[in-house]
Amino acid sequence: MKAFMDKDFLLETETAKKLFHEYAAETPVLDYHCHINPREIAEDRQFDNITQVWLGGDHYKWRFMRSCGVDEKYITGDASDYEKFCCWAECLGKAIGNPLFHWSHLELQRYFGYTGVLNKNTADEVWKLCNEKLAQPSMSVRNLIRQSNVTLICTTDDPADSLEWHKMIAGDKTFEAKVLPAWRPDKAMNIEKPDYPEYLDKLAAAAGLSEINSFAALKEALKKRMAFFASMGCCVSDHALEYIMYCPADEDEIEAIFLKRLNRMVLTKEEELKFKTAFMLFVGKEYHKLDWAMQLHYGCKRDNNTLMYEKLGPDTGYDCINNYAPSAQMADFLNALNVTDELPRTILYSLNPNDNQSIGTILGCFQDSTATAKIQQGSAWWFNDHKTGMIDQLTSLANLGNLSGFVGMLTDSRSFLSYTRHEYFRRILCNLIGGWVENGEFPQDYETLGEIVKNISYYNARNYFKFEV
Repeated sequence: MKAFMDKDFLLETETAKKLFHEYAAETPVLDYHCHINPREIAEDRQFDNITQVWLGGDHYKWRFMRSCGVDEKYITGDASDYEKFCCWAECLGKAIGNPLFHWSHLELQRYFGYTGVLNKNTADEVWKLCNEKLAQPSMSVRNLIRQSNVTLICTTDDPADSLEWHKMIAGDKTFEAKVLPAWRPDKAMNIEKPDYPEYLDKLAAAAGLSEINSFAALKEALKKRMAFFASMGCCVSDHALEYIMYCPADEDEIEAIFLKRLNRMVLTKEEELKFKTAFMLFVGKEYHKLDWAMQLHYGCKRDNNTLMYEKLGPDTGYDCINNYAPSAQMADFLNALNVTDELPRTILYSLNPNDNQSIGTILGCFQDSTATAKIQQGSAWWFNDHKTGMIDQLTSLANLGNLSGFVGMLTDSRSFLSYTRHEYFRRILCNLIGGWVENGEFPQDYETLGEIVKNISYYNARNYFKFEV
C-alpha cells in the first residue's frame, strides 16, 4: 500500500515521478485568474488564525459542511473562529473522494509542515500549530506568495474600480511578484439586473462622463476604462456567462432595448440576449485592438437557493451546473468576430464537463498562426477541478486539440494558500502523460516530455498572455 500523500502522491509510474520531480515541481506559478483581494497584498495582511485563511469566503468548504449537516452558525454565522474550524476539521475527516481533502492536506503539508491527518481528533493540535505559524512574519500574504514561487497574479476587477491597490503594489519595489488587474465587465453587461441603472451611474463617474444614456455612451465609457486598465498592465478580460449566446440585432434595435431598460421597463429574454450579444461583440473587437486575451466562463446557474441568497448574497455556495449551452451559438459568436479578423485570443471554460468534446471541436475551427492554440479550452473549472475532471479535460483536449499548447492551471480562488492547486494539477498531468509513455503510446523522450510539462505548467501561459515575467 502506498503511503498517505507522500512525495509520490498521485504519481503511479517511474516516468510520472521523473516528470513531476525533475520538471514540474520547481517550475514557477503563474496565476492568471483568481479572486483574491489586491488590498490584502498591498497591505501585506497577516492572518490571525487558520479559519480566516481557510473558511472566510470559501464556498467550496461551505457546501461540504452543509452536506454534512452543519448548522449555518458554524459556517457563515456568528460562531467563533475556533468553533468553525473544529466543525470543518470534523467534516474534512469524512471527505473521502472529495478534492477538498487533498487540497487541505497539501496546504497543511506545504505551508505548515503538518504531515498528519486533520479530523475531529486532531483539530486542537492543528489549530495551535497553524496559528503559531501564522503569527510569524514569514506567513504574511506577500511571503505566502513568495513561498509559492508565484511570479504573476491577475485579480478580477470591475470596470468602475479605481485600481488603487494595484497602483500601490506596482509602486512598491520591495515586492517581486507582479499583480495585474483583469477586466471583468459582468455588471456592465447584465442589463436585466435590478440595480443596472445605478451601476451605469457609477461607471459613468469612473469614465468621466456626465451620464450613460445610450448604448453608444456605454461603449464610450467602456473604451475609456479599458484604456485605463491597459495603462495599469491589464491584458486579460474575463466574463461570467450563462452560456455563449449569439442573437444579433442592428444598432437601432440595440439602442431601443437599452433605452427601454433605462426607462425601468422589463426586457424580454430575447431583448436581453440581443443586447448581451451586441455587448460581447463590441468588447471582443476592442480586446482584439488592445491585444488582450478573452476568457469566457459559462454553464453556471447561480443563486439557486432563494432563501439563502436573500440571507447571504451571491458567491456563498448555491450555484450549480447549467445543462443548456448550445455549441452552435458559441461557434457563431466566434465566427462573427473572426469574419472581420477581430477575434482575440480566447479561452473557453464550461462548468458542464459534457461540453468538453464540443469545445474541443470548436477550437479547431478558429486556430491560426497568430498564436499557439489561439483558441483554448480552459482548465477543468470549479465543480470539475478535481482528479477525474482534470483527467477528463486533459484527455479530451489531447484527443481533439493541442495539449502541448495548453495554458494550464489557475487557482480561481479567494485564498492565498490555494497555490497548491497548481501542484495538484501538475501531479495529475505528469501521471497522465507518464501513463501514456509507459503504455508505449508516446516515446520516452525526456527532452520533449520535459518541455511539454514545463510549458503547460508555466511557460505557455506566460507566452499566450504576453506577460513580461
